[in-house]
Amino acid sequence: MTSFNSRYQRQVILPEVGEDGQIKIENSKVLVIGAGGLGCPILQYLVAAGIGTIGIIDFDVVDISNLHRQILYGKSSVGINKAIAARDRLKDLNPEINIIAYPEKLTTKNAISIFTQFDIIVDGTDNFSTRYLVNDACVITKKPLVYGAIFKFEGQVSVFNYKNGPTYRCLFPEPPKAGSVPSCAEIGVLGVLPGIIGSMQANEVLKIILNLGDVLNGKLFTYDCLTTQSSAYGVPQDASQISKVLEAAGDFETTDYDLFCGIKQVRDVMAKDAFQIENAQFIDVREAHEQPKIDNLNPLYIPLSELLEELHTIKKDKQVIVFCQSGIRSRKALEILEENGFDKISHITGGAIALYNHVADKADHKKSY
Repeated sequence: MTSFNSRYQRQVILPEVGEDGQIKIENSKVLVIGAGGLGCPILQYLVAAGIGTIGIIDFDVVDISNLHRQILYGKSSVGINKAIAARDRLKDLNPEINIIAYPEKLTTKNAISIFTQFDIIVDGTDNFSTRYLVNDACVITKKPLVYGAIFKFEGQVSVFNYKNGPTYRCLFPEPPKAGSVPSCAEIGVLGVLPGIIGSMQANEVLKIILNLGDVLNGKLFTYDCLTTQSSAYGVPQDASQISKVLEAAGDFETTDYDLFCGIKQVRDVMAKDAFQIENAQFIDVREAHEQPKIDNLNPLYIPLSELLEELHTIKKDKQVIVFCQSGIRSRKALEILEENGFDKISHITGGAIALYNHVADKADHKKSY
């Protein structure tokens, strides 16, 4: 573009932006995940600023209860998919840019292919399993992640995976216990708060594009809308967390983030997923002579025939994962555990053989580099 119309005049006349800056904005591609409380202000300000390509992914539909904080929508939007409703409303705000709607759920199957089409990823989600999924996909695709979260009267903003900086897992290596953090639907939120936090996320996106100011890289900004107090905390990089994501990149598409976050308890666990479950208690119900032993697992050895007598050695407050040689005896072990008051229980599909093969495949994969 050789000249700009009056639409962008107020930001183009800023010496720190200028025409070169506006060209950078128009050449940028930004994906916004979630078109809800945070996504609405993020989208409105980025579209107004002239981001050349905006992606919106959301599988939810607009509900009347959304309108007190998701002010991009009106009554006429109720019942319409949010990605589509947002795109249609935003086209009126700025018809000069490209807006792509993805009216679908973000999953491990589509995340990588979608993320590779954009320069910056903005997280406007409201649940932990999607946040970990988004983080890992950003690490794998090497995309900066602009993060925001809200809770009642408080909000957080940060920028992860920016110029090899810390990631979401560096700040939160493990998800909170399932059910310990209520959602907005359960506990409520002041309507203006997502507007404040979402606007700050949009600001971070523009700072990244324009290389302006001090990007919230390695810092977590917090804001309390009741006291109008804010703080910034350092986020140290944890190289082991980043390495863990990269080493598991080959298994990303089949990783179950709901399982990782404890949102669902399943009876059958794939061998590769068993290693992703934090602080799990593994029980090997094979006989002592059976092979192979599994490296890096360190299970509690209790033969099935002795399980009833040894129940006192198993902790009920942990996720218990049972395995045998091929997966048959472990199913019987699940029945015994359930009958005796254990509810966080599952067994490994394919048993020790599947575990061993997974470990061997990972070792061969590392050797190939």
